[in-house]
Amino acid sequence: MSEDLTPETTTEQPLADRGSNRSQRPGSAEFVRFITSGWGERPPSSLGRSPAADHTAARRSAISAQFPGERLVIPAGTFKPRSNDTDYRFRPHSAFAHLTGLGSEQEPDAVLVLHPVEDGTGDDGSGHRAVLYIRPLAGRDSEEFFSDARYGEFWVGARPTLEDLENLTGVRTAHVDDLRDALAKDVGADGVQVRVVPDVDEAIEELVEEIRATEAAGQRDEKLAEALSELRLVKDAHEIEQMRLAVETTIDGFEKIVRALPDAIAHRRGERVIEGTFIGHARQEGNAVGYETIAASGEHATTLHWTDNDGQVLAGELVLVDAGVEVDSLYTADVTRTLPVDGTFTEVQRRIYQAVLDAADAAFVAAVPGARFRDVHAAAMKVIAERLEEWGLLPVPAEEALLPENQHHRRWMVHGTSHHLGLDVHDCAQARAELYLDGILEPGMVFTIEPGLYFKSDDLLVPAEYRGIGVRIEDDVLVTADGNENLSAALPREPDAIEAWMAGLLDR
Repeated sequence: MSEDLTPETTTEQPLADRGSNRSQRPGSAEFVRFITSGWGERPPSSLGRSPAADHTAARRSAISAQFPGERLVIPAGTFKPRSNDTDYRFRPHSAFAHLTGLGSEQEPDAVLVLHPVEDGTGDDGSGHRAVLYIRPLAGRDSEEFFSDARYGEFWVGARPTLEDLENLTGVRTAHVDDLRDALAKDVGADGVQVRVVPDVDEAIEELVEEIRATEAAGQRDEKLAEALSELRLVKDAHEIEQMRLAVETTIDGFEKIVRALPDAIAHRRGERVIEGTFIGHARQEGNAVGYETIAASGEHATTLHWTDNDGQVLAGELVLVDAGVEVDSLYTADVTRTLPVDGTFTEVQRRIYQAVLDAADAAFVAAVPGARFRDVHAAAMKVIAERLEEWGLLPVPAEEALLPENQHHRRWMVHGTSHHLGLDVHDCAQARAELYLDGILEPGMVFTIEPGLYFKSDDLLVPAEYRGIGVRIEDDVLVTADGNENLSAALPREPDAIEAWMAGLLDR
């Protein structure tokens, strides 16, 4: 990476400033005069209205209705250091992205505030007026322009103006420097109460606490985080469109993985070849991966969240790949396929795979409007328990193992069958249990169906031929008015179909 230029230092230089000692920045008045002059007009902005804008207005209105008369503060978050003065790639908080439509690397340090107004006079007739506080493009006559390695145009490119973001989002914009006064307005013992989404931006939380401590009692913020999470349980038309795009792009990535298998077999860390192939695809076609890719070959597939991905990929074994592309809007897919490395299942591998597939199919049957979310898991577990009983692995009959006080079958599948999916890979995670686990399925809900069986190599309760085999099949499902749709159905699931698909991609 290029290095920023810093001024001369003194012997009393603070510790926090010493990381910049690696380079030297010209500090003369003549340099500043010269670098801030002689620039032409910037080209006009190409930002138009986002297709998400009409939908985000409705989402903000829904939250407004739950918190009448209160000021709601939804930060995007800020940069997080990766090492010393280098940052991780920025990703806005999902609640902020959901209410603004801003994705990718937009907009560090921004804060969306829903200001209470007289009921019915706010945005779209709601009780709030939305304002997006941002750090706008700095002038070329500013020191930030050439010297700030985190925000400066010379370093990271030109940020959008206030007008640009207002056109893009349909939300009023203001300079982030105005935020404190805006948050404190009308706050008092009998005035406006302020809520902030917790654990997003420490500086914004401290600012809100300062206002509360001096001017108001303050309230717990968890309720706001909960409401924002529950708002995403049912996806609108734009969200469903983005989920389809994420899944389609992910399927393309799986095709590239299969084509890369010969290289993976030849490499000492073949799992990294698989991971790298998918990451490269995700960056080319989307924003990034939606979570750390799992590329688990052989015994590693029995570790549920194997992300080291440093093992060999051997012919004759299975490789479990759990991966999802996060598209530019930040919606992510979450798909798993367990593939025979050399393109053909052995008899034992196929037997275990078919049991998992049957469990997944049973879960799809249960995933219909009016059912409870937990019914999907129960349907899959019934098949898993029955199959384990057939194989003689349970100490009690399947019916008895399924009782809440027993659960013997869960030794070989300790995770749940489903989780909601969207802006976060584990979306809506702060929703109340009565709306999540015990929630009634509605059209527009999107979640995974992902049963599995995992037989570790040192498990003495299973036949030797089963040991070291892990299988998971994961698809993304949309609940519809009359049932459900498997969004990832274009990626083969049946063992015969997988073998044929792989043969075609490997030109065999």
